[in-house]
Amino acid sequence: MGLVLSLEPSNPRTLDPWNPVVNIMKFGNLQAMHFIWLMAAIVLFFLWAYKKRKRDMELFAHKDLLNDLAGSLDRKRQKLKGYLVLVSLLFIIIAIMRPQWGFEWKEVTRSGLDILIALDTSNSMLADDVKPNRLERSKLAVKDLIKKLQGDRIGLIAFAGSAFLQCPLTVDYSGFGLSLDDLDVNTIPKGGTSLSDAVRVAIESYEGGKKKYKVLVIITDGEDHEGSSMEWAEKAKEKGITIFAIGIGTKEGELIPITDESGGVSFLKDRKGNVVKTRLDEASLQNMALTTGGSYVKATAKEFGLDLIYEEKLSQLEKREIKNKMVKRYEERFQIPLLLALILLCAEPFIVERKKKTVVRR
Repeated sequence: MGLVLSLEPSNPRTLDPWNPVVNIMKFGNLQAMHFIWLMAAIVLFFLWAYKKRKRDMELFAHKDLLNDLAGSLDRKRQKLKGYLVLVSLLFIIIAIMRPQWGFEWKEVTRSGLDILIALDTSNSMLADDVKPNRLERSKLAVKDLIKKLQGDRIGLIAFAGSAFLQCPLTVDYSGFGLSLDDLDVNTIPKGGTSLSDAVRVAIESYEGGKKKYKVLVIITDGEDHEGSSMEWAEKAKEKGITIFAIGIGTKEGELIPITDESGGVSFLKDRKGNVVKTRLDEASLQNMALTTGGSYVKATAKEFGLDLIYEEKLSQLEKREIKNKMVKRYEERFQIPLLLALILLCAEPFIVERKKKTVVRR
């Protein structure tokens, strides 16, 4: 965020960049102020070097003799050269801070999809057949997806035995990332896996929008304990929602590790005391995706599949044009302090430290 140094007038016209009365000044990179500490360190270094050189010279010759030897040195010019270097460094720091004044209003049109990510948070996602475990690997893949988005809105649904809209559709990708980080197997208290409830929440989230540009990406091991996923997939199709599914896990199944309070690891068991195995149910996911015109990808250790879905499918879909809005664009003025710094640096070598010799004629 920039630092505003004067009140902004209500007139939306382009401001005169040289009018100090109505103009507004801000800095686009305030973090560069920390370079001031570098400048302070250089000043201290110059002082230390000057004193050290003076001490070394006093060891070399007597003080009176040094005055005769250094009589031709102009101390004022020597200091002036140092001041020029320091001031030029200050101007360079100001240039890096990107001073801005004067602005104009520009019309910006954004286009993109509405993408809901439904992430399974049931206990079965703790299985570590995909490292570090299914849930954490899924969260990393979603974070990689965020880096590719440009104007698309993204939302997050957490589901297990029930589903909950963790983050509404937004273009605030950093806020979405915080919601994603908060997900764990305790987010949804009800156990099990309900694909149908995840689709239901997605339909409710899209309610009232156009029957296009709607995408639901389901990441799960595919074990639908409700059994009505196809019924809800049909409803999603009617609402114009395209489902893409990523299956994570294996058909053979994997044990579900549980860590107790003391750090010990055991495996999840059912009510009868039998060890529970979580198996990937690809058929349900494939049928749901194909019903809505989407596609299914099985995650592997090398390729999770979310990037593949985005690059080959989502990026090719027709994108919705968001209504235009006026955005204030400030004019960059870093060139001015940078030019001043270059002038000072170029002038510094032409300042001679030695006094001109006076020729005495007899």
